[in-house]
Order: sequence, then C-alpha cells, then structure tokens
Amino acid sequence: MRTIQFREALNEAMSEEMRRDPNVFLMGEEVAEYDGAYKVSKGMLA
Repeated sequence: MRTIQFREALNEAMSEEMRRDPNVFLMGEEVAEYDGAYKVSKGMLA
C-alpha cells in the first residue's frame, strides 16, 4: 500500500468519480483560483 497525503486521496477520489460519472462536478469557493482549500482540487480543471 502506498502512502499519500489526505489531500491527494481526496483529489484522486473526486477525479475518479468525475471521470466515472458525467453528472458529478466540483464547485465551491477558491476551487479554481487557489486550487481549493489545501490545494485539494489542484490540477482538476480542464
């Protein structure tokens, strides 16, 4: 089992769900400009 930070686990889980289900999306404050709280959404914008 690999060791990753909590924010990386959240990012991977959310990204996987958005790839799997076209009805899933991410919205919230600072999601784009600052990559979300603690950089959780970093790299998720198309």
